Amino acid sequence: MSSSAFRAVPARADVVIVGGGVMGVSIAFHLAEAGVRDIVVVERGDLGCGSSGKPIGGVRAQFSDPLNIELGRRSLRAYQDFHRRPGADIRLDTVGYLFLLDGEQQAHDFAAAVELQNSLGVPSRMISPDEARHLCPYLGTGGLVAAAYSPADGHARPALVVQGYARAAARSGVTLATRTPVLGIDTAGNRVVGVRTGHGRIACPTVICAAGAWSARIGAMAGIALPVRPVKRQLAFTVPLVPPAPRIPFTIDFSSTAYFHNSDDGLLFGLADPGQQDGFDTTWTPHWLEMFRSVARDRAPALADMRTGDGWAGLYEDTPDHNALIGRSDELPGFLYATGFSGHGFLQAPAVGEVVRDLYLEREPFTDVSPLGADRFRPGAGARPEAHVV
Repeated sequence: MSSSAFRAVPARADVVIVGGGVMGVSIAFHLAEAGVRDIVVVERGDLGCGSSGKPIGGVRAQFSDPLNIELGRRSLRAYQDFHRRPGADIRLDTVGYLFLLDGEQQAHDFAAAVELQNSLGVPSRMISPDEARHLCPYLGTGGLVAAAYSPADGHARPALVVQGYARAAARSGVTLATRTPVLGIDTAGNRVVGVRTGHGRIACPTVICAAGAWSARIGAMAGIALPVRPVKRQLAFTVPLVPPAPRIPFTIDFSSTAYFHNSDDGLLFGLADPGQQDGFDTTWTPHWLEMFRSVARDRAPALADMRTGDGWAGLYEDTPDHNALIGRSDELPGFLYATGFSGHGFLQAPAVGEVVRDLYLEREPFTDVSPLGADRFRPGAGARPEAHVV
């Protein structure tokens, strides 16, 4: 979907959503569907120009925490129904997620998580290294202790999801103001009164921050601490493979974070460089590929020598405990936020759109997200780390 830059924004709105990625447009869609009017989405670039515009996003419910499981599971159902509501083909491929485990403690922890997932309706299971190799023929089983697999997971195209939500939101009257940077947020006492943009001021009582890696800056404009830091993540694509690659699960080596899966006529490779410094630089630098190939020589030997073509770099929006920030500010009730997803924003976007809709409407969401409030990082509050962060 192409979105035109606004020369002037509307003079007023009931809700201004900052960020036109998958989270922002999901929230806009769910609010508009619920009958909320005068919604403006402001995006400094084009819709989905951040990580949401990248080619493939995993969708899963394999987590070790009930809240993240619920957000993932509900989003999976929404993605399965996306062709009907809001109505778009997002190229959902339910190939499953496969976590490779090389230690007894890992296997123990994942087995406990699988038991919890099963109790919440997720059809995951622990499998042997040989079963994992049957699912993914590229694997070498040396050093593997076990694997965790859920056939209901898979991947879809984030750009198509952004377009689907944005088109449906626009049909409901949502204004999508692209190439419109936010310059400031005006407050009076404990009230939001407006948003200043590069194309004019919008008087409004509510701001929703869905600005991803830039959220700390947006929060600071309103005097709200959102501990989100930008971290570059990179991936690469193989050249077209002949014969074609077999259809395989989204496969992750848990210890190293190396992952790979199908992508059009080849494979996609990725790995989180542990030495990556914080920052907004998204220059693609292929040095990390040697780290991936080193892991692949043990885990999937055939991948180690595959020739790669292009690649890209995007930004994770990390929090100190790698869990999302979702909630309403206590100090400034007109300021809501959904950010800091630490790599899980795409897979949780449909469910979080519902949650933020209900927080705005002061209704009880389908699950209690209060543990994800930004105030958990205040002195004396306990953070709640999620064990399955990749």
